[in-house]
Amino acid sequence: METQTETPVLSRAERKAQEKAKLIQKETQRKTFKLVARILKKSECERTEEESALLQHHQDTVQELDKRQIRRNVLKRKQEELFDNADDLRTKVKQLAEAMQQAQHAVIYTGAGISTAASIPDYRGPNGVWTQLQKGRSVAATDLSDAEPTLTHMCIRMLHKLKMVQHVVSQNCDGLHLRSGIPRHALSELHGNMFIEVCVSCSPVREVIRLFDVTERTALHRHWTGRRCPHCGGELRDTIVHFGERGTLEQPLNWKGAAEAAQQADLILCLGSSLKVLKKYACLWCMKKPAAKRPKLYIVNLQWTPKDDLATLKIHGKCDDVMRLLMEELDVEIPTYNRQVTLLKWFYWSEDPIFSLATPLRPDEEDSHTRKTLAHPAAPEDSVPNLRRDAEENVIQGGWFGRGYSKARKKRKATL
Repeated sequence: METQTETPVLSRAERKAQEKAKLIQKETQRKTFKLVARILKKSECERTEEESALLQHHQDTVQELDKRQIRRNVLKRKQEELFDNADDLRTKVKQLAEAMQQAQHAVIYTGAGISTAASIPDYRGPNGVWTQLQKGRSVAATDLSDAEPTLTHMCIRMLHKLKMVQHVVSQNCDGLHLRSGIPRHALSELHGNMFIEVCVSCSPVREVIRLFDVTERTALHRHWTGRRCPHCGGELRDTIVHFGERGTLEQPLNWKGAAEAAQQADLILCLGSSLKVLKKYACLWCMKKPAAKRPKLYIVNLQWTPKDDLATLKIHGKCDDVMRLLMEELDVEIPTYNRQVTLLKWFYWSEDPIFSLATPLRPDEEDSHTRKTLAHPAAPEDSVPNLRRDAEENVIQGGWFGRGYSKARKKRKATL
């Protein structure tokens, strides 16, 4: 029989000595890295013989620092925003227009880049949420209730109306696709909608659409909004899927619709997304199909994406600029977002569907939030459900935007 060597049991003093030795080794290594990095910043003619000998002695450290610098340079290039010149942009958009006209089943994937024109920051752009957090800066407060569907949102709605686009898959939680008029069955909001809260006690799960951001009291792994279901009295929760969570709600996520659309697609147009999250959703890319049978991929984004090498065409331009040229090439008129209301007999009607879909708050829930409420600009205040006239302008501190991801939470805890 083989004899098993037993690990010797160390005394407390020996364990402490080992830990101390490790700490000393790490500190020595850190100082060596710092010294070698300082020497490498000098040109060869400026280095002393002693410094050159030190570099020769620490070749492993030099190679590791070179690798780190290469990684930093690659990351920096990926974060740079590139713009196609006017002629190249128009040529590429013409190619996209031809592809859209030939496509039998086109699907659009959208990211935060399509909402920047509505003054909603993106995540990985130069002034994006993640970028600011990585630099140790705070995220600026943004009143998302002031945002309205952009030109890109309205172009997508029109393309769907003309049956040139069959489905829209969005990572955005701002609700602007819904407000632009995209039908619910043709929309998958994979990360939720800030205007929708649901009752999971009801069967099937019941949606309650509001005219305000329902995520004021919610965060990562904490989704109860503090309001009750008007039908069964169960607790309502938001629909937001934070980083690190898995979305399980049927609506508004509509994963089934997204997966079915991707399987049928012969063209996928990605607008304003870094695709760093979407790339992880295998059901959206049909990678199990032979390359020749996969949908053609067109990407509109200013920065590098992990799908660039697979794209039929990459367009470096702002989404609104590209979509304006695309609609021109397709000879399609761009609709204008209009939230003005029309008095129809006994009720007010708006082209923005959220006003007709929204459920008013009960009298005892009037003080359940402090967020600004969407209001019909042309309607009398008394006709707008749950309009909070006396609500103060509050700095947005809760909810899905600027909160709910690990880096922000760690930073907040550290400052308490």
